[in-house]
Amino acid sequence: MGRPYSKLSPEERLTGRNTGVRRKPASRMDSPLAQAKQRLRSLNVRASKGLGQHFLVDHSVLNKIISAAELASTDTVIEVGPGLGILTGVLLETAERVIAVEVDSKLASSLEQTFSHVPRLTVLNADILDIDPATLAAFEKPSPNSARGYKVVANLPYYVASAIIRHFLESSFKPSLMVVMAQKEVAQSMVAEPGGMSLLSVGIQMYGKPSIVSYVPARSFHPRPKVDSAIVRIDVYPSPAVNVADVDNFFEVVKAGFSTPRKQLRNSLSIGLQLSTAETADILEEAGIDPKRRPQTLSLDEWAGVYSAFAGRSER
Repeated sequence: MGRPYSKLSPEERLTGRNTGVRRKPASRMDSPLAQAKQRLRSLNVRASKGLGQHFLVDHSVLNKIISAAELASTDTVIEVGPGLGILTGVLLETAERVIAVEVDSKLASSLEQTFSHVPRLTVLNADILDIDPATLAAFEKPSPNSARGYKVVANLPYYVASAIIRHFLESSFKPSLMVVMAQKEVAQSMVAEPGGMSLLSVGIQMYGKPSIVSYVPARSFHPRPKVDSAIVRIDVYPSPAVNVADVDNFFEVVKAGFSTPRKQLRNSLSIGLQLSTAETADILEEAGIDPKRRPQTLSLDEWAGVYSAFAGRSER
C-alpha cells in the first residue's frame, strides 16, 4: 500500500509518481494548476516571460501528447523545456530513457532532485539551440532490443518553437518523430498547403509530415498565455521530401522567394537573388512556373523545379 495523499511531498503530488497511493477526492487545491503554483512558490521562482515559460496544467492535454507520441518501452525521448517536470514524469512511465534539456538553472536543478531516484532520466542545463542533437547520442543507453534513434516530445516556448523544430529536423541526427506544443497560428502555418505556404511550411514539410493533433486553449497553461496553442505531430522522413543537389542552396532560393511574399514570384526572387526581373522570369518559365504567381502558391515539387532551373542557369 502507498502512503496517504496527505503525506506526499509537493514533488510527488506534482509529478504523479505515486503508484499505489490512496488518493483523496480531488479538490480545487489538488488541481494541476494549484500544484504548479505551489511548486513555483517552493522554488521561490516566477515564470519567466523572457524564456516564454507557460507551464502545462491540463492532464487531458498530457494524455493527448502521450497518445500522439506512441511511446514504447524501448524509446529514448528528448524533452525540451521540461519546466516543472509534469510531462517528464508521464514520459518516464513508458519510455526507456528521457533526456530533459532545460535552460533555466533553478528548474533544471529541481528536476534533478525531484527525479533523483530515476536513473533513466538525464537532465541537461543548457539551451537546446547550442547543442548538436548528434551529441545527445552520447547520453543514450539503449537496451539490446532497442533501435538507435529518438523522439522529441515537448511543450516548446512560443518565441523559439520554430527554431527548435528546425534545429532537430536539419541536424545530421534527426528524430523519428516529434510531438510538440506550438502557438496555434504557427502550427497552422506548419501544415499549410499550396495557396497558404510560407518559408516555415516548406522548411518543415521538406523533412517530415506535420499534422495537428489537437488545439489547446490558453487556460490549459500557467501563467495563461494570450494565444491558444496546438499539439503538432511531425512524422520525420528518412530523407528529404524532394531530391535536390544541395539542400542549403535550395533553401536560399526558397528564402529569396519569400523575401517579399506579397509580390509576384519574378519580383521577389529578383530582389532576393539580385537578378534582373527579365532573367528571373526566363528561369521561372524554364521551370514551368508562371512568373506572376505568388510564392505561397508553390508546392514543394515546384520549389524543387525552381531551384533546379536557377542552379542549372548558374552552372552555364
